[in-house]
Amino acid sequence: MWIAIAIVAVVALAVIGLLVTARSRATTGRLSRETRRSDQAARGSTAAEGAAATDEAAVVESTAEGRARAAEARRAIESGGSAVPEPRATTTPAVYEPVDLEELGVTRRQFFNRSILAGSGLGLGAFGIAALAFLWPSASGGFGGKVVVGSEADAKDAFDNKIPYYNAAAKTYIVAYPKDDIAKAKKITAYTAPIIAGMEAGYVALYQKCVHLGCRVPWCSSSQWFECPCHGSKYNRVGEKQGGPAPRGLDRFVLSVSGGNITVDTGNLVLGPPIGTNTTGQSPEGAPCV
Repeated sequence: MWIAIAIVAVVALAVIGLLVTARSRATTGRLSRETRRSDQAARGSTAAEGAAATDEAAVVESTAEGRARAAEARRAIESGGSAVPEPRATTTPAVYEPVDLEELGVTRRQFFNRSILAGSGLGLGAFGIAALAFLWPSASGGFGGKVVVGSEADAKDAFDNKIPYYNAAAKTYIVAYPKDDIAKAKKITAYTAPIIAGMEAGYVALYQKCVHLGCRVPWCSSSQWFECPCHGSKYNRVGEKQGGPAPRGLDRFVLSVSGGNITVDTGNLVLGPPIGTNTTGQSPEGAPCV
């Protein structure tokens, strides 16, 4: 639960950081208000100077144009043509107006910056959701939740053949627990009330993983014990440690019996009993497998 809260906090901080960065980058390429005012004032003074120069040039141009038109009129009179010269078209040079960045809208740089930020935000959000889904245990239907491993009839058939009843989905061995030994089991503090309740129903649900280094512990049909092939840890029929480097007995799950079916809560793991526990007093019944 704490890991999930930490992941949510990290994702939230990352989103806040992206938003702050986006806000700071949004002003990239824009001039400040004071700079725009200064540029407008400078353009105004330049325009005034240009207007004065244009007026002076216009006077000179009009004088030269008048002389040229008078000379043209004289030539027309001398040649017998019309004394009225044809009007000449006057052109006014266009004044360059700089484009306002606010009218442009989103610049190319802003578009790419916002695209990168949006992609990063989507990636972080997807990662956070996936991490929470991975860490959150499933409510049912698979390992990490409650699994119906089978019926009591199926389990008893396996016991009659001197083998545990195994369920791969729950990663669990269902073994029979002798009711005559329940009084001894109640003296072991590692056997909690839910585990004792399962024993009273006649069953123990053993996790398949060896408590030494996590290997899957197989059943040895000759010795009638669980024997780990990795480092030789050995457990009796009900998962109590009898030999090898294992620090305790096999861990177990809480189980319940209802309507003739056995349900194992794989989200409720109970640590195995300490070394020296042997409530059933079972010795090896044959040659060891390891």
